[in-house]
Amino acid sequence: MNQIDVRLQDLARDVFGDDSLVLTDATEPAEVPGWDSFGHVNFMLSVEHDFGVAFSEEEFVGFADIRGLKRILTDKLVSLQP
Repeated sequence: MNQIDVRLQDLARDVFGDDSLVLTDATEPAEVPGWDSFGHVNFMLSVEHDFGVAFSEEEFVGFADIRGLKRILTDKLVSLQP
């Protein structure tokens, strides 16, 4: 696991209240108990805050699995580098 994986998993465990939650690249929101529309907003706001990024509306909802979220997040982080 790289640092992004660890941070996303820690955030998901906190937001969804499940210390045993394991995220993989193939994990889809529907597979995570509590990841409904309200849970999605809470998780994504936590990701924005923790990583210091801001997602567009399309990015906020535009991924099907953790791999897609990581792709969007990685692009954001690269664009922040000097």
